Amino acid sequence: MKIFIVGGSSGIGLSLAKRYASLGNEVAICGTNEEKLKEIKKNDSSIKIYKVDVRNKDELKSAIDDFSQGNLDLVINSAGIYTNNRTIKLSDKEAFAMIDINLTGVLNTFEAVRDMMFKNNRGHIAIISSIAGLLDYPKASVYARTKMTIMGVGETYRAFFRDYNINITTIVPGYIATDKLKSLSKEDITKKSTVLSEEESTNIIIKAIEEKKKKIIYPLSMKILIFIITKLPKKLLTYIMIKQANWGKK
Repeated sequence: MKIFIVGGSSGIGLSLAKRYASLGNEVAICGTNEEKLKEIKKNDSSIKIYKVDVRNKDELKSAIDDFSQGNLDLVINSAGIYTNNRTIKLSDKEAFAMIDINLTGVLNTFEAVRDMMFKNNRGHIAIISSIAGLLDYPKASVYARTKMTIMGVGETYRAFFRDYNINITTIVPGYIATDKLKSLSKEDITKKSTVLSEEESTNIIIKAIEEKKKKIIYPLSMKILIFIITKLPKKLLTYIMIKQANWGKK
C-alpha cells in the first residue's frame, strides 16, 4: 500500500509510519520540525520525508501528490498540538495555533486527497482525535473542543464520501505514552489512568483501519469511564475535570 501520514515526525504518527514501512508498504510522512525530520531520514531511509505545515492546504496537497503520483491507499492525520487552558490562560496565538493545526489541518487533509480518491473511486482516510473530545462541558479546553469537532467533521465527510468507496476511520485514543505526554506530565505518567504504550496503540489503530472501522474508542476501561462521567450533571463534570487538571500540577 501507499500510505501518507500527516504529522508523522513524532509520537503515534511516527510509530505508525515505522510499523507500516516494516511491513513492506510505501510510506511518507510530513511535519515541520526539521531536526526530527532529518533524524528520521538518517535512521530510516525507507520512509519518504516532506517538510510541510498542515495549515497550508496547497503545500500539503503538493506533497501528497508528489508521493502518491495519483495512487494513494491510505492517509492518516495524526498532527496535533496541546495546551491545557483549563488551568492557564491561553494567548491568542496559542489558541489559534491549536484550532489551525488540530482542526484546519484535518479539513486540509480531507481536501488534499478528495479529488484523487474520487477519481480512483477508492481510498481510506484515518483521523486521530482524542478521548478528551468526548467530554462536553462548559469549561472544556480548546484542545478538547477541536478534537470533538473533528469527530463531527469525520462523520460529515463519511456521508459525502460513501458513494465513492472511500472509508473513514476516526481514532479516539486515551492516554498514550508518547514523549509529549511524558513531557507534559514531567516524566511521571503514573497519575494518568490506563496509559498504553505507542506499540499497543499502533496495534489497535492498524487493526481498526484493516477492519475499516468507522470509529474506535480505546482503551475499553477509558471508554467505559467516559460513558459514565458524561452522564453526570454539567456542573459536577466541570468540577471533576478542573480538579483532575490541577492534580497534574502537584
